[in-house]
Amino acid sequence: MALLVRELQRSAKEAVTDDEDRWRLVFDTDTKRLYVEHEWRHSEAREAGRSGQGKEQIEIPDYLTQAGQTAGHRELWRLIQALFGEAH
Repeated sequence: MALLVRELQRSAKEAVTDDEDRWRLVFDTDTKRLYVEHEWRHSEAREAGRSGQGKEQIEIPDYLTQAGQTAGHRELWRLIQALFGEAH
């Protein structure tokens, strides 16, 4: 399986080195599927007894309709506009 991956956004707490969220645009060349991957690692969650790391796949429309307008959302919109030749 070959994956083409482009980072959309990364956020981390500066004071904690092991506390990070990453969002990536992923294209699976075998299944021809395009999606957003969210990967997280949170040290505080482990202290509270919850899983401190994980990964999920989010469908593009679901990602774009999540609350808030993050840097990741803006980057994905920019990539979509560039793909279809819509310049501002």
